[in-house]
Amino acid sequence: MAFSFQSFKTRTLTAIVFVVIMLGGLLWNQWSFLLLFSIIHFGCWIEYQKLIKLIDADYKEVSTVHQYAIMFIGWGFMLWMTNSNYQIGSWSLSDIGWLILTIALIAFVVNEYFINKKILYQLTAHSLFGFIYISLSWGLMMQLWGNMDHKVFAGGQDWLMPVILITSIWINDTMAYLVGSFIGKTPFSAISPKKTWEGTIGGAILAVLVISVGGVYIFHFQAKPLLLISITAAIAGTTGDLLESKLKRMAGVKDSGQIMPGHGGFLDRFDSLLVATTIVSIVFYFFW
Repeated sequence: MAFSFQSFKTRTLTAIVFVVIMLGGLLWNQWSFLLLFSIIHFGCWIEYQKLIKLIDADYKEVSTVHQYAIMFIGWGFMLWMTNSNYQIGSWSLSDIGWLILTIALIAFVVNEYFINKKILYQLTAHSLFGFIYISLSWGLMMQLWGNMDHKVFAGGQDWLMPVILITSIWINDTMAYLVGSFIGKTPFSAISPKKTWEGTIGGAILAVLVISVGGVYIFHFQAKPLLLISITAAIAGTTGDLLESKLKRMAGVKDSGQIMPGHGGFLDRFDSLLVATTIVSIVFYFFW
């Protein structure tokens, strides 16, 4: 993959704006964090459903209730996964999330069983996969903010665990792009022709080194969790990138959307993080 200065310039300018917005959402407070990932959640769902309609033309026939109910089931799940940091008066946001999830699920079931009077299992499977792919991931992301177990190594900062994970993904993706652009020669996968083994390995090594060395020697965090996060994120992030590339390839499109020049849409930008968040959460649960 030859290096293109114009492409790199466009990607860099977009990335700067993107980083400013992301950091504002991540660092301000728990509500900005929730708002940021709620927007990302719905953005990913809209693009995912567009891709599925291109992959399986029958999905165009699902009702509006089906399409939006599954999104709100996912968003309700996200809210349900929040912790005690999220309180609205005497109500916890987790309780509100459970209520939204329940109402949306009832609407989904009533629409499918009693209004349409038939269940198209293949189409429901597409929506179920979307829930696992998108909503489960962002639900687990909600648990990362302010998690007491994670704050033990994160210096007491509520936002640090998500920031470390996201930074691992950003460094891995950026370094893989740069290393692959300059020295990449060996194709990594037919699913993503521009990805090379040199770029993939180089990006992973640099991400692990920067996160682990920087975290230990600059911020004085513990080495073990940093290594656990960065190594898992590099592997799972690459898997997420390939999964989204496969979906786009099946749909016959280059990008999932056009919201970010040089980066595509929500799924293009968060494909690695979607899978990495789920896998890192599971790995962290069992090994830390």
